Amino acid sequence: MADPASVVGVISDFRTEHGISHRVSCRALGVSEAWFYKHRTRRPTRRELRRQHLVEAVKEEFDDSGGTYGSPKIWIRLVRQGWRVSVNTIAKIMSEFGLVARKVRRRRGLTRPGKRPAAPDFVRREFTAEAPDLVWCGDMTEIETGEGKLYLATVIDLFSRRLLGYAMGTRHDAELVVAALHMAATTRGGDVRGVIFHTDRGSEGGFN
Repeated sequence: MADPASVVGVISDFRTEHGISHRVSCRALGVSEAWFYKHRTRRPTRRELRRQHLVEAVKEEFDDSGGTYGSPKIWIRLVRQGWRVSVNTIAKIMSEFGLVARKVRRRRGLTRPGKRPAAPDFVRREFTAEAPDLVWCGDMTEIETGEGKLYLATVIDLFSRRLLGYAMGTRHDAELVVAALHMAATTRGGDVRGVIFHTDRGSEGGFN
């Protein structure tokens, strides 16, 4: 049988909210009216109170995680709060109340090892510049929308950190990078000879 306090609460709620008599509810739940009235007036024991508080703590941790935590993670968090409880008990409570952790979909990286050799790395992880239009840096970002995925290609000047160009499309390919570069070149007046453009190795259309 479920927790007596929960059963008593359900029977009482049926009477208050739906007008269903205690007798009918007791019969439907397989308990006697005498049992119902006995437990309705009985004060909960320390063990029952502890379990009630534990259930509330489990639900709170589950909700705070956005429904992503399973019993092991919730158990660790509760133990750190001072609870003395087993992970199996947490798992049973979650199963009883239908708390099933959903899988977090990890974002797929856009950088791929390319078949062609990478261009020479003139930047060498030094993402700074002594003057404008010496080094530009490109990046590609995946954006989830209600109508599907969009990809954003950007170009910034490493001296000022100013966004010089960008382009959006449904495919992350070289054309998107080139479109962002064209916008950056236009922003700078068209003559960008001598500028080093750096992207991660493997990014579509990326080059140094």
